[in-house]
Amino acid sequence: MLIINLPAPGTKKIINLYIQVNLIYIFVFMKTYKLNRLFNSKSGNCFDVAIDHGFFNEFSFLKGIENIEQAVKVLVDAGPDAIQLTVGQAGYLQSIVGREKPSLVLRTDVANVYGTDLPRALFSRMIEDPVEQALRLDATCVVVNLFRIPNEPEVTDQCIQNILKIKPQCDRYGMPLMIEPLVFRPNSQAGGYMVDGDSSKIIPLVRQAVELGADIIKADPTDDISEYVKIVEIAGAIPVLVRGGGRASDEEIINRTYALMQQGVKGIVYGRNVIQHPDPAGMTQVLMAIVHEGMEPAEAIALLQQKVAAV
Repeated sequence: MLIINLPAPGTKKIINLYIQVNLIYIFVFMKTYKLNRLFNSKSGNCFDVAIDHGFFNEFSFLKGIENIEQAVKVLVDAGPDAIQLTVGQAGYLQSIVGREKPSLVLRTDVANVYGTDLPRALFSRMIEDPVEQALRLDATCVVVNLFRIPNEPEVTDQCIQNILKIKPQCDRYGMPLMIEPLVFRPNSQAGGYMVDGDSSKIIPLVRQAVELGADIIKADPTDDISEYVKIVEIAGAIPVLVRGGGRASDEEIINRTYALMQQGVKGIVYGRNVIQHPDPAGMTQVLMAIVHEGMEPAEAIALLQQKVAAV
């Protein structure tokens, strides 16, 4: 612990300064301790499976997680590094006995921006006392959105206000902050929740998330995967995890994941491409092999086919 040599019996101000400096020292290292639980000790990477989709009131998002308790058990047995859940469902993970279970990443904000037909007023609202709730649930990280939606600056404003509120709490209590910058395509063009893979739009939003104090970035893939090194570069020392987005073919997901890992990302956060797969456990294990062992696509596809055939 950092020690300040006090002059002769000091004043209350000096004693208070001593206490504050030592607390800052403790909380800085508390973030590191939590990040050590989130990222794999051998590869330094992370695979977080997101099953927090029920938070967003979209029927199509519920496929594969109708029985959330069973979904959590399947994933725990498959052994990803983390599972992303909400305050209402985190207990299914944290009540499991044993120290081998994945770490908890806690979703802290709820939004209504994902539907095919958007409501008259859009919002992104954060739960109350998010970091204290995360601490009570023994989370290793909290995650919050940063939306860029065409013609909806008010939603971006709400996101920024959420981040400005949660960031000091994260620093105070030593809780790592994951910010999720998402660029949407126009709803009239995309017909619902469709991300925009234009790197010229993703790059400045990722940088803004870093400037706002992210400890981890969770971002969409670019249309041209070979450009993703620019996302990693703009994030600087902040690790980048890549979102999976909507459901895609096994070959596309496996090839994309391998290519992204070659660009220097520190891992992935996939949801529907895992939990809506015919074999969620098998897909999890194959993706873990890519993220942590560098398994090449051909071998990964063959391994997944074997696992699916055995189900």
